[in-house]
Amino acid sequence: MEIHEIVQKQREYFSTGATLPVEVRCSALKALKAQILAEENELKAALKQDLNKSGFEAYMAEIGMVLDELGYAIKHLKGWAKPERVGTPLAQFPSRSFIIKEPYGTALIMAPWNYPFLLSIDPLIGAVAAGNCVVLKPSAYAPATSHAMATLLAKVFDPAWVTVIEGGRRENASLLDERFDRIFFTGGMTVGRLVMEKASVHLTPVLLELGGKSPIIVDESADIPLAARRIAFGKLLNAGQTCVAPDYLLVQNTVKAALVEELKKQFRAMLGEAPLQNPDYVRIVNRKHFERLLGLLEGEALLCGGGSRADEVSGWIEPTLVEGSAACKPMQQEIFGPILPVIGFDNIRQAIAFVNEREKPLALYLFTRDKAVEQAVLGRCSFGGGCVNDTIIHLATHNMGFGGVGSSGMGNYHGKRSFMAFSHEKSMVKKACWLDLPMRYMPYKKGNEKLLRIFLK
Repeated sequence: MEIHEIVQKQREYFSTGATLPVEVRCSALKALKAQILAEENELKAALKQDLNKSGFEAYMAEIGMVLDELGYAIKHLKGWAKPERVGTPLAQFPSRSFIIKEPYGTALIMAPWNYPFLLSIDPLIGAVAAGNCVVLKPSAYAPATSHAMATLLAKVFDPAWVTVIEGGRRENASLLDERFDRIFFTGGMTVGRLVMEKASVHLTPVLLELGGKSPIIVDESADIPLAARRIAFGKLLNAGQTCVAPDYLLVQNTVKAALVEELKKQFRAMLGEAPLQNPDYVRIVNRKHFERLLGLLEGEALLCGGGSRADEVSGWIEPTLVEGSAACKPMQQEIFGPILPVIGFDNIRQAIAFVNEREKPLALYLFTRDKAVEQAVLGRCSFGGGCVNDTIIHLATHNMGFGGVGSSGMGNYHGKRSFMAFSHEKSMVKKACWLDLPMRYMPYKKGNEKLLRIFLK
């Protein structure tokens, strides 16, 4: 069907109220979970085809996280959806105040290629839990996973409730010309600006999950071997093609050489002496990005790595440390690959200033055992979220929102916040009829103004 017709059918379906009963939403989420479990092998095969993800990494970083989010939403949805009682000012006596959570209507979810299953289905869970109809647009750069999701979701949902639109730029452009009630976009800043511009035509609220250059700060008090292991994990996961991957490393000069040596050891420990032959090493998504990453290394001083291997689709790049500076090529754009510039600093004030001179990042990772350093960095640097003495794991919790700030995004989701991201809070006051205080009505009287000042002050 034409995209306009699909959106119109979803509007008509939503207007019937079919998605509103909480029991219906819960049943749909349970059916979705069961179908994912039934098609787990097909999803793993698709992720292998698109990105060469191993079965372990596909489950750890995508399928398993989706199943966990589904289980949490199913368990808590009834509580989330209940009207929320709140306090009422004495001036409004006798009455009660409450908040009703209602779905926006028809939502558009535009997902990226780097975690094509996770970053499609996670926001979909929130949208369905809140009672919306959804048009899901996966990335054309992960076609096998996109098709697998389209097949899977068609077995669970009426297309008037949830529809997957496959394709590329033409389909993206057509979708953004339609009127939606909510848009959820995950991707880069350039396209994020376009999404916001298109949404403004209809005053459609948007939630943008973008990226940016997420720093690591390591001071001389840090446990260097442990820091190296956890930094290497964060950088090598999905071959660095992660929106919250460590993008550059600021390390105190007194421990810089030691940290570089430990990182080299960890790269070897995780991928072996021949990382380009490791069957579990994720591939760069396509030739365009592969060549872009190789271009970032041209003319740079390398501390380790730099080798590459191509195949008919794209290729692999060794974990690579670059002797970095503010002017080096890897510092001029978000890397999104297994390349890490290393930049020294003398004191923590310099590191904080370096971060704050740049756009606000999606994540920041601090390795320290010094409480004063921790307080200084967390208090002075603005970023979406992050970790102290680890990387990446802050996004894997239901109890905290995940999102950016400034150019790294707006809004957040995960757990209850996913439900709220697709819900409008309708504020209500229900006034009793048995008493009607006259002081607010015209004609205004001086005596009533004195009473008014008692209530409002």
